[in-house]
Amino acid sequence: MTVLESIIIAIIEGLTEFLPVSSTGHMILAKAAMGITEEGGFVDSFIVSIQIGAILAIIGLYYKRFLQGLDIYYKLTAAFIPTAVIGLLAYDYIKGFLFNPLVVAVALIVGGIILILIDKKVVEKETQVVDLSLIPYKNAVFIGLFQSLSMIPGTSRAASTIIGGVFNKLDKTQATEFSFLLAVPTMLAATGYDLYKTPVSFSNTELLILLLGMVIAFITAYITVKIFIKLVSAYGFKHYGYYRIFIGVVFLLVSYVMGVDLGF
Repeated sequence: MTVLESIIIAIIEGLTEFLPVSSTGHMILAKAAMGITEEGGFVDSFIVSIQIGAILAIIGLYYKRFLQGLDIYYKLTAAFIPTAVIGLLAYDYIKGFLFNPLVVAVALIVGGIILILIDKKVVEKETQVVDLSLIPYKNAVFIGLFQSLSMIPGTSRAASTIIGGVFNKLDKTQATEFSFLLAVPTMLAATGYDLYKTPVSFSNTELLILLLGMVIAFITAYITVKIFIKLVSAYGFKHYGYYRIFIGVVFLLVSYVMGVDLGF
């Protein structure tokens, strides 16, 4: 992987990590489109590790929320547990069979259709929770179950948790913010576990590329999240659904024409 390719992937991570469009899916598609064929090793570790930059962006934006008390930590823990349990049980299967461009493209299209179909419900939804720290535990757990669907590459962790939040007492803005907050423990755990399962020794050049990727992901994610909140409040989610369908269909068509290996 060249420096330019690493920069492109880091920008994609920052732009898509907290949008309901699947960052993992976009990076897998980008990797295939750029012809990066290396399996395992530095490339896969890079894709996982730069998520730390995106996580730090959320901590920077929402640090006041994390300092307001322990209640929000309890609710985030309740939401995180289902993902942690299912992730540990299904990790090898997911990595072995689902991390390919075909699964991503199909998941993008199906997820896009769902976002469009539920958009009206999302827009009209009124919150039943005064503050995120007051969300009932059972609702937090259900949001965590929704988040577990994002283990399928292309589904989108953000989309899954936002949809889960809307169906569990939150309005669209609260559901989006809870998705951001839940990303911190979820992504830290997923990143740490993935690196533990696939340990790699980096050269000095690779470490510099990795650091550059984290910085770019941080800056891009920081800007994207601030804009996304405003867009969600004004327009809802259907446009992200249209985008998902467009990207999924275009990738399938281009892959067919160019003879790209879809991994199926």
